[in-house]
Amino acid sequence: MFILRRPHLTRHLRFSRSNRVATVVSAAAAVRQDATLWTPAPLSLVESAAESLFHISIDISNSPDLAASYTRPGQYLQLRVPDVEKPSFLAIASPPSFAAASGAFEFLVKSIAGSTAEILCGLKRGETVELSSVMGNGFDVDQIDPPGEYPTVLIFATGSGISPIRSLIEAGFGADRRSDVRLYYGARNLKRMAYQEKFKEWESSGVKVVPVLSQPDDGWRGETGYVQAAFARAKQVSDPSATGLVLCGQRQMAEEITAMLVADGVSNDKLLKNF
Repeated sequence: MFILRRPHLTRHLRFSRSNRVATVVSAAAAVRQDATLWTPAPLSLVESAAESLFHISIDISNSPDLAASYTRPGQYLQLRVPDVEKPSFLAIASPPSFAAASGAFEFLVKSIAGSTAEILCGLKRGETVELSSVMGNGFDVDQIDPPGEYPTVLIFATGSGISPIRSLIEAGFGADRRSDVRLYYGARNLKRMAYQEKFKEWESSGVKVVPVLSQPDDGWRGETGYVQAAFARAKQVSDPSATGLVLCGQRQMAEEITAMLVADGVSNDKLLKNF
């Protein structure tokens, strides 16, 4: 009788051990997830930036350590909205100096149906969200310094990928001390292109802005198609060995631009990317 029951008992024990192991693993995963330090902060601005894009400003004046942890353009953080467990990863659009001086983080957020970002874009000023610590290495501009040795910097962004590029431009990387700094910025049409009001300011800092529209209105006289095609038509890279490259946005665009310029002699070491 005991011999007949032993295999059943063994199977039961194995099942129990498996359950215990699964429970321990699940608990450990939950602990790791909960280990993120979340800082509550109120929204100070939610407004349309372009079609399906929103300016979001968050007041972090009561969290000076969080503001101080943002040190380099291209860094990002996680954001949680009330009653939604899944966070959204957002690149910080304002430069680090703005966080230090104004006690705020600014973001450019694309509202995607069914996402945390959509809920965020529907919140009102004064409502509270939660922010993680600042993450990522950001753009290491030391790779393309000093400006005299890297007079050409080519910047490519699509859609909401312009967000960390804004931070880079407004933080400054010696654009006014370089001879050729171009930003190829792609969107479907002008209604979907954020930060148009900043283009003159960026140009005055030494960055030539080249808007590229894939589905422009009839009156558009600028570049059309995708940014990689627009760049291929112009190219004009006088010295690839003295050229820096900054990329943010659609992966296919970034990969095609990288392949094109590396083949022409631009070093991978001079590639700053965020995508």
